[in-house]
Amino acid sequence: MLISKQGLNIISISGIIAATLILLYIFTINIIFGSIAVVTSIFLLLTIYFFRDPERKPPKIDNVIISPADGTIVGIDEVYEKEYLKEKGRMVSIFLSIFDVHVNRVPISGIVEYLKYQKGDFYPAFSNKSSLKNENCAVGITNGKQKIFFRQIAGILARRIINNLKIGDKVKGGQRFGIIKFGSRVDIILPEYTEITVKLKQRVISGETIIGVFPGVRNAELQTQNKRS
Repeated sequence: MLISKQGLNIISISGIIAATLILLYIFTINIIFGSIAVVTSIFLLLTIYFFRDPERKPPKIDNVIISPADGTIVGIDEVYEKEYLKEKGRMVSIFLSIFDVHVNRVPISGIVEYLKYQKGDFYPAFSNKSSLKNENCAVGITNGKQKIFFRQIAGILARRIINNLKIGDKVKGGQRFGIIKFGSRVDIILPEYTEITVKLKQRVISGETIIGVFPGVRNAELQTQNKRS
């Protein structure tokens, strides 16, 4: 199992502390050392689980939008996006629980044209307030024909957003670009003419699940990909 590099420091520190406490318990048979060692070891295992980074197989179909995050669809709404698209669009909101993989992936191949980090509050990520008021990092990507806009949003526990993209970067759909540490949310806004292929409460997989399609995608291709994922 791959581990996200963003979690290596905390995993290493937790591992050293757990190993030290276990050795102290072995040599002293002190119940206090033993109890703390158990708690620290459990924390270490949970941290390793949280920062897991499994390989994914992006769909080999043009003109599709891939889910940027693992999680549950909590909203599909008509919106006006004024930062980058500057037009009406369709927003798909994905809630990530602490049990989901938190590594984020690029939804489409193209060039990063817009990037903005904004400080904010820490409302629960499943709340609609979090989209506008929470700490977030917004990204706009164009493939030359279409544009999409998405936002990494911190939650009540997620207090750190990592985004490794830069304006001008050439990106490929499905590639890793960052992580939100602990429970969080990702909103992706697509052009109004996009066909949304997911439903409320549906589970989606980052880098694999197709959440929308631009004009020109054949139904047979889409059905074949959906069966694979």
